[in-house]
Amino acid sequence: MKKWIIPFTLLLVLLVSACSNSSTSEEGSDSAKKENKSDTITYQSENGPVEVPADPQRVVVLSSFAGNVMALDVDLVGVDSWSKMNPRWEKDLKDVEEVTDENLEKIIELDPDLIIGLSNIKNVDKLNEIAPTVTYTYGKVDYLTQHIEIGKLLNKEKEAQEWVDDFKKRAQATGDDIKAKIGEDSTVSVIESFNKQLYVYGNNWGRGTEILYQEMDLKMPEKVKEQALEPGYFALSTEVMPEYAGDYLILSKDPKADNSFMATDTFKNIPAVKNDHVYEVNMMEFYFNDPLTLDYQLDFFKEKFLGN
Repeated sequence: MKKWIIPFTLLLVLLVSACSNSSTSEEGSDSAKKENKSDTITYQSENGPVEVPADPQRVVVLSSFAGNVMALDVDLVGVDSWSKMNPRWEKDLKDVEEVTDENLEKIIELDPDLIIGLSNIKNVDKLNEIAPTVTYTYGKVDYLTQHIEIGKLLNKEKEAQEWVDDFKKRAQATGDDIKAKIGEDSTVSVIESFNKQLYVYGNNWGRGTEILYQEMDLKMPEKVKEQALEPGYFALSTEVMPEYAGDYLILSKDPKADNSFMATDTFKNIPAVKNDHVYEVNMMEFYFNDPLTLDYQLDFFKEKFLGN
């Protein structure tokens, strides 16, 4: 009888061990599945759901959104030429390659795990073969919602929302202070000199327009409202510039361009010019409406309008 006890006990041990190993194996398998699943998220883009990295490490931005990505502390490996030309980002983008939607070989070499751009970029199908590619139609959502969307894409919605909430408070409070100083009815224009042409801007085309008109609720001249509000911008000649210049003028300039219009009597006789109410900016620094640029613009307006 005793000689059966040991083999039977051994059999029980083997069975328990096998079950335990099986359970551990299944748990390990489930854990691996969960880990693999957590490597990606599904982002609801304007073109449908896209599976993207949950923690992107090598992002290429082909238009507009480099500042949004940098503001959320996500690493870039490639950006558009306009971002590279921003002197304020020179240090941050020193080791980041300049890329275009047509230079696919260079993008392949950069081995991105996510590509972002505007909806008008070329070769989207080919870019999707390199890495998940998400595009946005400019102006489809407002500029702050756009940042939250980038936050969702990068799995950092909370951080994006927190910045938006804080920015709105700061911008609106500054706007109240500015209106108290310059008067509720004072008008502000944003005019840019670029490529031998003058443009006046509405309320959603970068250059600080979103802050001035949307958050601060400052007034634009009627002529600007008529011509530039709906399309976003309107081309001007020097001769008609006085009709579009407000009591205060934000003058966005390309430092390397021909700005000879400023030497004309037409420009010199604009009331904002005569009253020393012209605030000049480098268009390469003021161009975008991402968080880094918006914070810079807000500080600029504080300094120029309020002296702090």
